[in-house]
Amino acid sequence: MKLLVIGNGGREHALAWKLSQSPRVHKVYVAPGNAGTAVEPQLENIPLTQTADLIEFARKQHIAITVVGPEIPLAAGIVDAFQAAGLKIFGPSQKAAQLEASKVFAKEFMRRHHIPTASYARVTDSVSAHAYLDQQSAPLVIKASGLAAGKGVVVAQTLDQARDAIEAMLVEKHLGDAGSEVIIEEFLEGIEVSFIVMTDGDHVLPLVTSQDHKRLLDGNLGPNTGGMGAYSPTPFVPPSMHAQIMRTIIDPTINGLKQEGIRYTGFLYAGLMITADDQVKVLEFNCRLGDPETQPIMLRLKTDLLALIEHAVNGTLDQAEIEWDRRAALGVVMAVQGYPDNPRKNDEIHGLTDLMVKQSHSGDFHIFHAGTQLSQDGKTMMTAGGRVLCATVLGENLRIAQQSAYQLIDQIHFDGCQMRRDIGYQGIHYQRKK
Repeated sequence: MKLLVIGNGGREHALAWKLSQSPRVHKVYVAPGNAGTAVEPQLENIPLTQTADLIEFARKQHIAITVVGPEIPLAAGIVDAFQAAGLKIFGPSQKAAQLEASKVFAKEFMRRHHIPTASYARVTDSVSAHAYLDQQSAPLVIKASGLAAGKGVVVAQTLDQARDAIEAMLVEKHLGDAGSEVIIEEFLEGIEVSFIVMTDGDHVLPLVTSQDHKRLLDGNLGPNTGGMGAYSPTPFVPPSMHAQIMRTIIDPTINGLKQEGIRYTGFLYAGLMITADDQVKVLEFNCRLGDPETQPIMLRLKTDLLALIEHAVNGTLDQAEIEWDRRAALGVVMAVQGYPDNPRKNDEIHGLTDLMVKQSHSGDFHIFHAGTQLSQDGKTMMTAGGRVLCATVLGENLRIAQQSAYQLIDQIHFDGCQMRRDIGYQGIHYQRKK
């Protein structure tokens, strides 16, 4: 069986790597992929990004199922196009992907279906935005409604910062069309966690919980990024809260979409805030797996991922069983100098070759690639943009996984590397207190 994974990041590397472990899979193509998927056994990159070209490739190669990683092709309707061509594909339709592609759509959907989220105002011009801010007090959260690669959110500690963010999005157009509509949102305080499920539109299969680290610097300081590391499971979601999240957020979302004539098939990611009084509110929905949450989640997954995706595509997810490694998994992201605003490229990456040989003989760690490329002669691994690698490790507990991940990552080097040294710190601190 041949599969196709669309995307070029660490999430897609992890998905393709996991799918390739199925005994029924002969080859996994990755479009366009990165240097990691180029050298991974059973994976092959194809330099295609246009939907029409991908459909033609899937037909010619008799691709059994296509799996979409990133949000941009989902928002552009790639699932609808594949299905119209009679091809099996896993991911939400363009209408369903509005949950991520438009924060305005998501907030109004949540309001209609009584799904807990922060209070907000929708603005489309700076005059009305500033007039609204005149009636508010800081802190506030300013969000571009459209897709902004994880960089469209500003946590404004002062009203001046909120006004600056409004000007940057609505007037100066720093985020282009993504910032043509803006959400001004109540600031929620608490613990942020990631809750990801698979769904066939009727049935829901939760994945293990995880926690991302979106800020660039230790202690959750610095600018927002696409994510600087993640771990799974998080101790902040005990069984009772897991049931609460399913009952008050996930099930009403899937059922609400059905009521509005939208069948949602794919991964659904809810970014959640757990407040001090154990209330859970939705910060955002993503219509795909998170990155870097995918990397530790896939490292823990023991079930054949292909079997789960087949159940989801065929509408039989209620028949699926899922098994996880009981150990914790933690991934640390290495990013280039200048990330997230001005990432530099073309630095040589040292120390990877030996580790990539070792990982092929070990199930306890894997280095997933994102912004990597091979030199012209194919002999040297180079950086190619923002987030470069995610070194992901299994450990008997979260603290051991953290120590092992940093021991691994200290063997890798490229000029200007940025990384956080505290991935998993909230979970470790919480466990110590208990």
